[in-house]
Amino acid sequence: MSTRQPLVVVGDALLDEDIEGVSSRLAPDAPAPVVDVTGDRHRPGGAGLAAALATRGGRDVVLVTALGEDPASEAVRRALPGRVRLVELPLNGTLPVKTRVLAGGRPLVRIDRGGGAPGEPDDVVRDTLAHAQAVLVADYGRHTADAVREHLAAVAPKVPVVWDPHPRGGVPVAGARIVTPNAAETRALRPGDGPAGDESLRAYAERGAELAERWRAAAVAVTLGERGVLLTRPGGGTPMLVPAPYRAEGDACGAGDCFAAATAAALADGALPEEAVERAVAEAAAFVASGGAGNPALWRAPSDASPARAPETDPFALAEIVRSRGGTVVATGGCFDLLHAGHVGLLESARRIGDCLIVCVNSDESVGRLKGPGRPLNHEADRVRVLAGLGSVDAVAVFDGDTPAELLTRLRPDVWVKGGDYTAEELPEAGVLRSWGGQAVVLPYLDGRSTTLLARRAALAAVPVRPPGG
Repeated sequence: MSTRQPLVVVGDALLDEDIEGVSSRLAPDAPAPVVDVTGDRHRPGGAGLAAALATRGGRDVVLVTALGEDPASEAVRRALPGRVRLVELPLNGTLPVKTRVLAGGRPLVRIDRGGGAPGEPDDVVRDTLAHAQAVLVADYGRHTADAVREHLAAVAPKVPVVWDPHPRGGVPVAGARIVTPNAAETRALRPGDGPAGDESLRAYAERGAELAERWRAAAVAVTLGERGVLLTRPGGGTPMLVPAPYRAEGDACGAGDCFAAATAAALADGALPEEAVERAVAEAAAFVASGGAGNPALWRAPSDASPARAPETDPFALAEIVRSRGGTVVATGGCFDLLHAGHVGLLESARRIGDCLIVCVNSDESVGRLKGPGRPLNHEADRVRVLAGLGSVDAVAVFDGDTPAELLTRLRPDVWVKGGDYTAEELPEAGVLRSWGGQAVVLPYLDGRSTTLLARRAALAAVPVRPPGG
């Protein structure tokens, strides 16, 4: 049982429904697609989704929300993960239900039904907020946050408050640590901006700084989709842009809730705002890549799973995905101690051979055995990060042996690539590749480029030159 104080989520719970099917024809009486339904799924949405996401990693969460006696409210109660404890406000009306109709995984239409007003909070709500490690307000414009505004204002100076706003909701309480509007919301919340408006980073930096000042928030993190998140502060200054770590392909429904929940969790753990935003951007990208809110694993109780690692960044998962699509898996390897033009040219050429490139990197111990004392010059984690940042590299795997033979047996690439200072007959990996029908090849390599030569030049440049007669 966790001894940490809980993260408290306050906001409007919804019931999300996805009706999935296929569409191959139009209706005879109207130019509308006909969807043959293959299944439908229900799950908590709004603050309910944010609370479920906040439990990842084993965190205890309390959800303060308005629920009634209607079927949608009952469905939300049943579906919430076991680590979410409910503190309910009465709901005058029915819980909103948002239904998406999808064909081939793409939304065609959304239908909204139901709605009601939250009742007055009791002392349990006040006590819950008073004992929070951090608070996330998931405002969906249904006024739950407004109903407990007095209690939220009381705790804002004492604990981190992350506020995910809505154009139809109330303004964040003064002292919120981070407010997390998306691009469209910043335009809607800032007077004078139309629904289209300027899409430049400069414009969003101005909007974020102005909103932070108006709301008296410590910071405003504007989520910009594929461009990442722009962290702004009152009074302007240079904002911090946190790009997404990779392009996540998947259902983005719920990505904003994931970002806000991860930000609140990081602040609860003592992270600085910049650290919290960086961690949350990575978690939101992994969330989208793993299927978003529709991923069934999210709703298994108890939800103790750590944030999913995107399959595109896992070398073994990537190889399986590419093979399943009939693609060609290419791999290459080396120490890559000091990345130079020869390496870059080799990697770019290797990537053009197939549908993905996986780089096998010698561990620090392996480099030391092969290259001798003083090597590697760059530690393993740094070498992996530099390689992973190259556009030609899809994934990186580390091996401890003197050769990558064991790793290659697990990856089973179709093509193994080395630079022109080898011949295919000399490669110990060539026989390994042949065992499953793979092929080792040698690519042209830029002469005169090597880590050893670069290290020698650097050492010579570091030697002080004595003045004449010295």
